[in-house]
Amino acid sequence: MLTRELPSQTLPYLRLHDKVYQAVQLMADHHVTHLPVTDEGKYIGLLGEDDLLQAMDDDAPVLLLQPHFGNVSVKEGEHFLKAVQVAAENALSVVPVVNEEGELTGTVVYNDLLKHASAFMSLKEPGGLIVLEMDGNQYSFNEISKLVEMNEAQITQLNTSNDAETGLMQVTIRINKPEVSDIVATFQRYEYNVKYYFGEELFTNEIRSNYDNLMNYLNV
Repeated sequence: MLTRELPSQTLPYLRLHDKVYQAVQLMADHHVTHLPVTDEGKYIGLLGEDDLLQAMDDDAPVLLLQPHFGNVSVKEGEHFLKAVQVAAENALSVVPVVNEEGELTGTVVYNDLLKHASAFMSLKEPGGLIVLEMDGNQYSFNEISKLVEMNEAQITQLNTSNDAETGLMQVTIRINKPEVSDIVATFQRYEYNVKYYFGEELFTNEIRSNYDNLMNYLNV
């Protein structure tokens, strides 16, 4: 999904002649801590609530705060995950969307971005999660996929990241079946380091273990 395809919130835009107190009130009314500033349709920058609250004069125009405007936005043709990245890196409640001419075409609220990211990663779909840890040169998507498919399952999502402390690669795999113990056993049999795994059987086994402990206690 591209950013232009995201449903845009009907948030107000600030203009350079708007007063500081007006900007603060607009943010409070719409439950955000940032709003874009425009001038004749052109995107000027993003103004944050913190900068407004530090202004000496509530009646001053936001023009005087222009040195504090954030120079952040995403283009219409960029993938929506770029907007997620920009929001996360800059702690934004709102991400402005602009066209090639620098005109503001919409805004996306961070909470909505999280919802789209959740749907993109199929987090609501039933399934399990396995995290492998390995040296980067040991990573092979084909082999990992083959081992999962050996257990009549498929990978629905795969992400890689590097641990800054150990330098090892972490491979997070989302599986389309909730019971992952057989897949975990397969990875371990092929000498993969399974760092974490989360599946339905973990919860079931915990209930069973608690039940058995209770029965043993009552039999004492």
